[in-house]
Amino acid sequence: MTTQERVLEALEGVIDPELDQPITSLRFVSSLEIEGDGDVEVVMRLPTPQCAPNFAFLMAADAQEAVRRLPGVHRVSVKLEDHYTGQEINTALQRGEGFAGAFPAETDDDLGALRELFQRKALVARESRLCEALLADGATAEEVTGRRVRDLPDVPDTRRCLELREALGIACAPDAPAFVLPSGEPVEAGELKRWLRTARLVRMSLEVNGGICRSLLQFRHGLEIEDPEEVLR
Repeated sequence: MTTQERVLEALEGVIDPELDQPITSLRFVSSLEIEGDGDVEVVMRLPTPQCAPNFAFLMAADAQEAVRRLPGVHRVSVKLEDHYTGQEINTALQRGEGFAGAFPAETDDDLGALRELFQRKALVARESRLCEALLADGATAEEVTGRRVRDLPDVPDTRRCLELREALGIACAPDAPAFVLPSGEPVEAGELKRWLRTARLVRMSLEVNGGICRSLLQFRHGLEIEDPEEVLR
């Protein structure tokens, strides 16, 4: 039997590609209804009606697919509310069409490159936080870059880094380098300082955007949302 708990658990795996945080933690799921015969309706509310359509479509489509995979689910309806392209996106999802179905003659269906770009940014941002913790504990550049995946602490940042590496096709076996460039190449000791400086900027961008989203939801809908990254640390 499909329950709200199981649906919400599935939706926890749906990530805002720009923020690298679950849509459930960000409170983007505004309502959830389940009919007795396995029909599920999910309504999503983004921080502002002007959220980029490509990101909005990715999250809504991912949510639909995540719920559809659950046993016992017969029909899934995911709807965006209060979004300036919500009608186009909702109609395309109902028809089983891709992004181009929502905006014909304006774009193509390939949002994979966009997803990959932000996955690589998220990987760099999370690696930088792990790296800074090691340096703060007194590790040298050589010691940090010499670490393997098996040497990383079992914390949320490490687990998410490994998920991202697997999704991107970057080696994540225990003996693989702990810190890698977006290309998958290992970070060298001589380049660590420069890499970390760039990585901090990427991380700052993600953190600022996340803070703006939480503030907008609080202002527009009265939702006070804890920073998921702070909760997990």
